[in-house]
Formats: sequence, structure tokens, C-alpha cells
Amino acid sequence: MRLFLLLLVALACFGFVQESGIVRKENTSFGIGERVDYEMYLWGITVGKGAAEVDKKFHTKNSRTCFKVDAYMETLGMATWVSNVNDNWGAYIDSSEIITHESYRKLKEGKYRLDELIKYDHTQDKAFVQIADKATGKFNEPKEYKTPDNVRDVVTGFMYLRVIDFSKYKIKDTLTVSGFFEDKAYSFQILYFGKEVVKTDLGKILCHKLVPIMPSNSLFRGENSVTAWISADANQIPVKVDAKMFVGHAGTEMVSFRGLKNQLKIIR
Repeated sequence: MRLFLLLLVALACFGFVQESGIVRKENTSFGIGERVDYEMYLWGITVGKGAAEVDKKFHTKNSRTCFKVDAYMETLGMATWVSNVNDNWGAYIDSSEIITHESYRKLKEGKYRLDELIKYDHTQDKAFVQIADKATGKFNEPKEYKTPDNVRDVVTGFMYLRVIDFSKYKIKDTLTVSGFFEDKAYSFQILYFGKEVVKTDLGKILCHKLVPIMPSNSLFRGENSVTAWISADANQIPVKVDAKMFVGHAGTEMVSFRGLKNQLKIIR
């Protein structure tokens, strides 16, 4: 069972938010040096942990100033008996436009290994994908793919969620969603369900509730099988993702944080 892969399919639905039909505000939500930690669960049992971390300094890609953001995931306890996972997804994100200039994945899932590097050309709307040879570690020649305008990978898409002006949306308004993953462009629709208080180990947090319309698939049960909650404060942090899957009930929840740009509003 590759639980983390299943969860990332769910997360990707939210990580491909694009400009079309979406009102964006200036980024006052995150900055360098931030870290948010998560726990992942299946059937109510903690099976893994993860973190999203913004590097403490800015970087330069395509002559643009970028945030370097890494997402880490690994299995814990008995889950490692089934599949020992230790993954790193990362991106260099334009600090002004919140688009991806370069992304990478370093996956260790049981015997499975993947070292992937993707460079993005926004002037030509293209992505250049390279995979490292498992024996030598050297990257092969890049494969070229067409991408949507202002393309974002999964990591950048989640950061972009944090600069969307949700005050412009009414209940059941639709966000247009598209993006690039591995070698394909994807398209989804996400429904906005207003605000909802979410109980966490940190306390109660008022959140924006988002539900993607899921296509027919063999992983998730029903159209409204995945839900995400984003804190309805100045940070707009992903607080929780819940997925109803055919193999059980899975998700991820925020458990700690540091270096936030704004004070997180917690209802005790």
C-alpha cells in the first residue's frame, strides 16, 4: 500500500490552482523561514508524518527571486512494514508571481526510487522533465511537454492557495483548477463551501472549506470524497485534508508550526 501516493493524488486536486477565474491578493501570508508539520492517518491511526518548509533565504532561478519550498513525508510505526516511505517534493517558487520555475521529487517508497527534476519555461509554456538513472545518478536528456499558462507544480499550487482572496467567493462558487504533474496537464473543479470550524490537537481553527469534484476513479469514493480546510486568517495554512477512499478513511492534519508571518488564530 502506497498511502502517501494516494494522499498526494488527493492533495494534487488542490495544488493545481491557476489564474483563471480566481482573485489573487498580494502575498502577505507566508515568507522565508516558515515550517508547518503534519501527521497522516489511515482508519484513525497515525501512519506517517510530513512537513512543509520554506528555506531561510531566497534563491534565484530564471533570473527571478524565488522561495525554495520543500515538502517531506515519511511513514511511521507499523506502516513501515507495509511500505517504508521517505519522500521529498520541492519547488523554486517565484516570490512575486507564485509560479514554479523548477521542481523536483526524490522518492523512496519501499524498493521504488525516483529522482526527478523539472524546469519550466513560462515564455513558451513548456516543461522539461529529467529523470536520474538509478545506477549512475546522472539525469537523462530532458523530455519536453506543453504546459498551461502560469503553470504550477503540486507544492507551488498549495502555496498559491494561500494568496487567494476567498472573500470574493460565495458558497458553491467554483474555482477553475489545472496544472502539470509528471508528464500530463490536468484539469479539475473545486467548490468553495464557505467557512467551518475545524477541531485539531492545536485547538479549534476557523477554516475555508474546499471540495474538488472528483472524476470517476478507483481510489476515492464518490464525487465529494476529498475535502481540504485552509485557515481563514492571514496565513491561510492548509490545516487538514480528508479523503474517503475505497481502502479506508485517510488524511493529513497540521500538528505544529513555527516562523509564521502572521499569528495563527486558534479558538481555545
